[in-house]
Amino acid sequence: MQQEYNMIRCLAIDDEPLALRQLTNYILQIPYLNLVASCSNALNARQVLLKEPIDAVFCDINMPDLNGMDFIKSLNDPPLVVFTTAYSEYALEGFKVDAVDYLLKPFGLDEFRRAAEKLQKRIGLSADVLPAPVPAIADTAREAPAGKIEAQTDSIFVKVENRMVKITLSDIYYIEGMSEYLKIHLKGNDEQGQPRKPVIVLYSLKRMEERLPDIFMRIHRSFIINLRYVREVTKTRVDMGNSILLPIGELYRENLNNYLLRNYIGK
Repeated sequence: MQQEYNMIRCLAIDDEPLALRQLTNYILQIPYLNLVASCSNALNARQVLLKEPIDAVFCDINMPDLNGMDFIKSLNDPPLVVFTTAYSEYALEGFKVDAVDYLLKPFGLDEFRRAAEKLQKRIGLSADVLPAPVPAIADTAREAPAGKIEAQTDSIFVKVENRMVKITLSDIYYIEGMSEYLKIHLKGNDEQGQPRKPVIVLYSLKRMEERLPDIFMRIHRSFIINLRYVREVTKTRVDMGNSILLPIGELYRENLNNYLLRNYIGK
């Protein structure tokens, strides 16, 4: 394999838009990876491979039409591959096709960087001369300045795929962190009378915690709650109603207790 400008030419494949965007973002943050194309399915990826020299593929497995494993097996001269999937049962099969690595979703930048280093060693790319890092794309470049959302603001906008979606703050029930993603759980029903589906965005829980007004509180490494909807608090969990019981993390217990004391009426 030949690397142009001492870089590994990469192809990213994932049928989930958020996962593909995250994968693209990670590739752009590794200085010796050169992203040639991002594809939402294996059939589009095959067309890219017919036109472009590709050294390595970061490929999801569970995709419609043609899954990632069968896609790699179908290639006469496949590039090196790092599989990305939420299903651990594919791991053994992945290594049977000589995969460089296998990333189990959800994975973070550190795990991705280790997989990229394995690619670098497998290819034999020199680390002596590497290009400068490329800044992360999308959200980090366009975010508002750091700081909490103003108290009088009643809504926020989040990016969902290619749309900016408005969410009223009072509609937010609680927020669940999932590695690089957030699942924003909402109160109420949709137009069909069904419970509203959570909104999933590519954003970290820490950054969301820093931006939200004080009516929201982080109670666990994986949860931020809207204090308006707290029904009951015990030593280990918060009852949000509707059979939603969320754990209290040890690091966040003192902050929650202080809030309860400030609002406690009794002897």
